[in-house]
Amino acid sequence: MQIGVVKEIKEDENRVAITPAGVRELVSDGHHLVVESRAGEGAGYSDDSYARAGASIVDDPREVWRRATLIVKVKEPQPSEVELISSDQVIFGYLHLAADPGLARRLAATGATAIAYETIRHGRHLPLLIPMSEIAGRVAILAAAYHLGRVSGGRGVLMGGITGVPPAEVLIIGAGTAGTNAVAQAVGLAASVKILDRDLERLREVEERFGGRVQCLYSTTAAIEELVPQSDAVVGTVLVPGARAPRLVSRAMVASMRPGSVIVDVSIDQGGCIETSRPTTHSDPTFVEEGVIHYCVTNMPSLYPITSTLSLTNATLPYVRTIAAEGVEGAARDPTLAGGINLVAGSATLDVVAEATGLPYVPLEQHFPSTRRR
Repeated sequence: MQIGVVKEIKEDENRVAITPAGVRELVSDGHHLVVESRAGEGAGYSDDSYARAGASIVDDPREVWRRATLIVKVKEPQPSEVELISSDQVIFGYLHLAADPGLARRLAATGATAIAYETIRHGRHLPLLIPMSEIAGRVAILAAAYHLGRVSGGRGVLMGGITGVPPAEVLIIGAGTAGTNAVAQAVGLAASVKILDRDLERLREVEERFGGRVQCLYSTTAAIEELVPQSDAVVGTVLVPGARAPRLVSRAMVASMRPGSVIVDVSIDQGGCIETSRPTTHSDPTFVEEGVIHYCVTNMPSLYPITSTLSLTNATLPYVRTIAAEGVEGAARDPTLAGGINLVAGSATLDVVAEATGLPYVPLEQHFPSTRRR
């Protein structure tokens, strides 16, 4: 199969979808790799390293899109890229279609097959979301700690406090991978940490891991209303796989926070779980709403592209190999990978994507009768 890797053009995106080591594995499988020049530059990989691994290097991204059957990306195709997609192609990357109905409809109109990292599911786990959620959760706390500083417009509260002075109050909403990694980072900085979730098993896991250093509380609207005003930093990490994130923190709750407090909405890729959130970039990461600093960068792991590229590609490579070897229909026989298929021939194959975007819903089994979904 012809596999293409383009340089990511989303603002401040420095990750790359395949490393030279991954290229070498795919070439050894008998596939042909075409890589856009400088695609790996932001993550520390030179064109020469890709060429040595067996890839063809091209200067024009249009050539990659023209030649490749499978395009492997990090972030969702940007408008100029959607124009280059053809109906016989497979796009594999983070797509977050429910949060961007316009993109979903434009991508569906190409007729291409779209497979989203974030909806590939193995049991209760999302194996291609986990590595980036780990990083995003940790970045969220580092961002909160920095923006609580007075020079950033924050309250001037040190995360861990100091002898005789209490630490910052941190509230984390959601005890998934991002949430538990946010807890780990906040505990490491000696903050006072509370975490909310409706999954008692998840809360027990956090309690066992961190003992008495974290208050693990059942999430209700009343609990959020009570705790948000008390918090110096609120981190939202709520996720409903494939769907738009529910908005759990209202504007009124945000307005109840003390001026200079910080909100970090890790869920912003899926539309955000805080009413006052809107997408930002690393170049312009924050805005102030209701007197509260909001950090809502849509690609937080790109802040550390070397770490995040290695972590991401370690997770994605086995799935790339499966798609390349078996094609989409063959890959759909794997129930884990089948869950990642969002669009086929202009229709949504996940009901939550169809509901959020207005696209027609056609179950994957109608496209590929041998499909096995969990």
